Amino acid sequence: MAHSIVMPALEMAQETGKLISWRKKEGEAVGKGEPLLDVETDKAVVEIESPAEGILVGVKAHAGDVIPVGQTIAWIVNPGEEIPLEAASASGRRMDMAAPAPAAPAQATAQASSAPTSNARISPKARRLAREHGVDLTLVRGTGSEGEIQAEDILAFVASGGAAAGGATSAQAKTVQAEAYTTQPLSQVARLMAERTTHSWTTTPHFFVIREIDATALLAAREKFGPGIEKERGVKLSHTDLLIAAVAHALTKHPIVNASWNGNGVQLNSEINVGVAMAVEGGVVVAAIPATDKKKLGEIAVMRRDLTERARGGKLRPADIAGATFTISNLGMYQVDAFTAIIVSPQAAILAVGRIADRVIPVDGKPGIRPMLTLSLSCDHRVLDGARGALFLNDLAAAIIEPEKLIQ
Repeated sequence: MAHSIVMPALEMAQETGKLISWRKKEGEAVGKGEPLLDVETDKAVVEIESPAEGILVGVKAHAGDVIPVGQTIAWIVNPGEEIPLEAASASGRRMDMAAPAPAAPAQATAQASSAPTSNARISPKARRLAREHGVDLTLVRGTGSEGEIQAEDILAFVASGGAAAGGATSAQAKTVQAEAYTTQPLSQVARLMAERTTHSWTTTPHFFVIREIDATALLAAREKFGPGIEKERGVKLSHTDLLIAAVAHALTKHPIVNASWNGNGVQLNSEINVGVAMAVEGGVVVAAIPATDKKKLGEIAVMRRDLTERARGGKLRPADIAGATFTISNLGMYQVDAFTAIIVSPQAAILAVGRIADRVIPVDGKPGIRPMLTLSLSCDHRVLDGARGALFLNDLAAAIIEPEKLIQ
């Protein structure tokens, strides 16, 4: 039986995916569950496994193509089996066509190569954004497959100062403006990350709770338990691993901080899945450690290492970037003292972690030097208030001050 390979939907709001590479060539045999292709979404480059065993045939998409979710891009068939007749896209999605532009005057012919084509395709989301921002679609150059105009093209056009066409004078002004600077192209991950963070910052009522914590016990715990975990599991214990365990422990006492805003109210999540923000080429991804509160410290360290390696190698799987209920962003390794982070919607909070640095603080009424750590908790005020955020931070601080309780 033939199996169609379609552009997968890796998240609810996804409309398209960019094909990065095929792991198999057309005509090659592939096993079920074997890596088949790499797809770039707004979160990460994700490794997609083959849904069946057979021969890869009928490849219609190539590296760099941006493809609507649900569109068939290849088939896996049994040896000697024919490719089935094409049917409509599995998702029922369509690609709209931009309205034809008025005929250009003869003297503008020389500029035709720099203007968008009149029959450029446009996705439904891009059309909606264009309508909301008053963008003339004939002025937008699409970066998708065959010049398709995507949502990020509209957002980039608006960000660069574009607006609805106002006649030849406006178009000429845009040409002069474009010649005055060069816009660095962004990857799909970076563009949609910008869209997501902008949406979160402008629609989520953020407030911040900040606290300095003595990290002496945290450093001691790493020195004490690190060698044993490295010997047993082959991974070096990091401060981030200890913080992940501490956060999961504190979230068990504060389910509201582990909740989400679903548009109509507060959704309490049954699982604690701590996500870790990871810097990759072209942006940041959040990889999740499922059921974090039920894992031992060594298990957390192994999963964090594996997720980091897959993220940097562009081999994250769909399950790796799904389901996070709380996020940690640690910039301590970049020598950052403190910062505040933007909430990853629809999560209710995110923890920003600075570096551990020696500071002078009162110790038993006298000046003393201690390794201090600054934690900044960004909260969604629709889900929790300042008092609940502070209580969570208090319990998190207690877990960091006595980290041996995290070792099971």
